[in-house]
Amino acid sequence: MVNFVLGAAGFNPSFFVILILMVAMMYFMVMRPQKKQQQKHQEMVNQMKKGDAVITIGGLHGVIDSVNTDTKIVVLDCDGVYLKFNLNAIRTVTPTAVDAAPVVEEKGATPEEETK
Repeated sequence: MVNFVLGAAGFNPSFFVILILMVAMMYFMVMRPQKKQQQKHQEMVNQMKKGDAVITIGGLHGVIDSVNTDTKIVVLDCDGVYLKFNLNAIRTVTPTAVDAAPVVEEKGATPEEETK
């Protein structure tokens, strides 16, 4: 093992530089994006509430009936059939339209105000 690291000609520091660069590249190309994706998914799961439309990892579409964060179970209503899933089985969540900001319409001048 010592001969492999030191080589026949002696110590070669470029071997360690290349090794460190490969580990750093692997971290930034694989581990870091995966961690960001996990954090994004966890945030999405934490914001789920009753009435949101979801898609499971198996491709099942449904509407959330209840969410229990203590047991990490979500109950989905799929056309009248209630199914229990683990929170990790949820792929995507589509919030309900109730969360959207209401549109404020501008009122124009009334005909009475125009004549004055």
